[in-house]
Amino acid sequence: MIVKLLSYNIRFGGRGREAELAEVIRSVAPDIVVFQEAIEPDVIARLATQTSLPIWAARRKHSIGYISRLPIAHHEWHYPAGAKHSFLEIVIEGSEARIFGLHLSAMFSKWSEHQRAREIQSLLKGIKRYQEGFHVLVGDFNTLAPGEILDVRRMPRWIRALIWLSGRDIQRETIKIMQEAHYLDGYRRLHPEDKGYSFPVWDPHLRLDYVFVPEKFAERLLSCEVIDRQAKATVASDHFPLCADLEWE
Repeated sequence: MIVKLLSYNIRFGGRGREAELAEVIRSVAPDIVVFQEAIEPDVIARLATQTSLPIWAARRKHSIGYISRLPIAHHEWHYPAGAKHSFLEIVIEGSEARIFGLHLSAMFSKWSEHQRAREIQSLLKGIKRYQEGFHVLVGDFNTLAPGEILDVRRMPRWIRALIWLSGRDIQRETIKIMQEAHYLDGYRRLHPEDKGYSFPVWDPHLRLDYVFVPEKFAERLLSCEVIDRQAKATVASDHFPLCADLEWE
């Protein structure tokens, strides 16, 4: 079975932009959508209806939610020690494979990168018992991968000031931790030369959204694309969504 998984940060809950968000989602025809900033459950319920993905879950003030056309056997929010947001575990019916949706702390500075590193270490510790089986980590990591260029000139002045104060760049601990834990950056594996920018939609110059799979399941990642050419994507949110086709169990 091929599962089309969409990751989408819908910005501040998405209220008032449901029609545009739904149009972007319908254009992709995913099997399941994992949201970040899904803090208003009634918005997620409307998106489930408007996209014909009728199975959904969201909790007020919790960043991660989902909608799905596939039956879900189990979902559960987990709370890593010291994390700003919970992460969401999703199990598709008939499978032991898992999706872990996450949203790491924002802000660009040396200190916030240390926070994200602590969060991802805590999350990886929490899912250690699933390490041998197929699983996917997906969401807004709010950080850059090692080796990727940060064009500070294109960032707001207050963020430029934070970066300057913390050493004129940001550290790349978080994605390095994922790599050292033997996870593959899905987009970069399939697009080694493309930039893959997903943020912000009005001036894309940062790749903050990721799909990770364990290295030993690399062949199960069939495609990974930033959805940046759909007409409504530039007004639906400040992030472009990220879509991956995965060979499920």
